[in-house]
Amino acid sequence: MKNKHFSISNSQEAEAGFIFDTQTINRMELLVLDALNWRMRSITPFSFVHFFVSLFELKDPSSSQPLKDRATEIIFKAQNEIKFLEFKPSIIAASALLVASNERFPLQFPCFKFSIYSCEFVNEEKLLECFNALQEMVEMEWYESMLDTMSCTRTPLSVLDRHFTKSESETTSIITSTTTITNGSTVPEIKRRKLNGYSSK
Repeated sequence: MKNKHFSISNSQEAEAGFIFDTQTINRMELLVLDALNWRMRSITPFSFVHFFVSLFELKDPSSSQPLKDRATEIIFKAQNEIKFLEFKPSIIAASALLVASNERFPLQFPCFKFSIYSCEFVNEEKLLECFNALQEMVEMEWYESMLDTMSCTRTPLSVLDRHFTKSESETTSIITSTTTITNGSTVPEIKRRKLNGYSSK
């Protein structure tokens, strides 16, 4: 697939009795395409982003682009997590947009969620599961960025000057509680907005 200088002669195996001409290869290509119903385009979450955004009633139409940009970032990051392979591309796209809208437009979030829930093709249970998984991924990213910032800016003071280990148990306990850092500043508790907390039913 990566050979740009491929020619038919490269596939000929005269010793094995395989001689292919252009017409034979063309017939085989048509046979394969017909079996696939000519559906050769890869379906990804990006194929559904525009559709779900069109369901939102945005007060400012120009705000749709930042929303799509943030959802795109989340989708790209989700590709590195194997657990998201269980979700359909449409579910990932809808969930990413909900996470993005929760960040960018928290006041309109219930309306966005209702718009997606109203879509007859969306599985609400899978949507909730995927949304929570993406939200957790985003929060973990925020937490790690805060640790990097703290390690660069904090100065040794009292017993708080210790090394943080990134074990799973400590990560969970630190995320769910208020983290106090040196120099008298604090990092507030991350308030996760559960999708089922805004159920319209």
